[in-house]
Amino acid sequence: MQFIDLAEIEVEAGKGGDGIVAFRREKYVPAGGPSGGNGGRGGSVILVATDRLQTLLDFKYASHFRAENGKRGGPNNCTGADGRDRIIEVPCGTVVYDADTDELLADLVENGQQFCAAKGGKGGLGNKHFLSNQNRAPEYALPGLPGERRRLRLELKLLAEVGIIGLPNAGKSTLIAALSSAHPKIADYPFTTLVPNLGVVRKPTGDGTVFADIPGLIAGAHEGVGLGHEFLRHIERTRLLLHLVDLTAADPIADYQTIQQELEAYGRGLVNRPQIIALNKADAVDEEIANTVKGQLTRLTSDPIFIISAAARIGLDGLLNAVWASLEKDSELVHLDG
Repeated sequence: MQFIDLAEIEVEAGKGGDGIVAFRREKYVPAGGPSGGNGGRGGSVILVATDRLQTLLDFKYASHFRAENGKRGGPNNCTGADGRDRIIEVPCGTVVYDADTDELLADLVENGQQFCAAKGGKGGLGNKHFLSNQNRAPEYALPGLPGERRRLRLELKLLAEVGIIGLPNAGKSTLIAALSSAHPKIADYPFTTLVPNLGVVRKPTGDGTVFADIPGLIAGAHEGVGLGHEFLRHIERTRLLLHLVDLTAADPIADYQTIQQELEAYGRGLVNRPQIIALNKADAVDEEIANTVKGQLTRLTSDPIFIISAAARIGLDGLLNAVWASLEKDSELVHLDG
């Protein structure tokens, strides 16, 4: 499935209906009073988060959304009908910005969460509203007000608890395939993964945790180099980073440091996100080499380090146990803070 994580749309709420000028015309009432009704409210444009969508693909083909106008008032003090709201469904995890000012407007995370993107205009007042002792027969009414209109930028951030990061060919797709029922494209060349892959990994309790295979980052990713810049935003949602390092690389330590530098340069606290390091492809190197790399990393970080092989399914149980323990610890801390 094609993954579209950025979209720009234009929304326009409905105009309020006009108030009208009308007078009662009743038998035996030679001077009937004003009876012009108010106009109806214009419809609003409302964004609603849904878990039935996973991409912003629909907005590639439709980018202008307009709500219905309110109806004009009627005689006999009848208020015009309100315009119908325009409901737009977006995937859970959609962040809404004003495209002109870059102001953050909404962060739609939960299923059913709503945001009024453009408010409908108020209906105009009919001449009945202006009746007073000084003016017993007002002959004017107000038009309805225009609805709000704005351009919005939608950004979709994956809702995954665990983000698998690392340089291209570190084995991220192979790992998510080994841990879950996901079937990502796997090949031995850079940028095999062009879109984030999601996989649900079952806990021993039976509950599922969403893992996201984040496309390969490279040096300069935070500045837009390579593919990483577009997908760094997805890491912001994760509670835990699973950092894969290729043991067969020319310099695994330098690879590790490259990713750390990109996380720090991108900001938003990513470099401080809990991490577990997995030294992958242990089946392709001598045990002594793997232990040497692990020893060197131990001097650079206090994060837990595991030696694994995603392809040969070596060391995955211990890695997952550490993941579950870290997520549980994080949940306890959030509970205490709350």
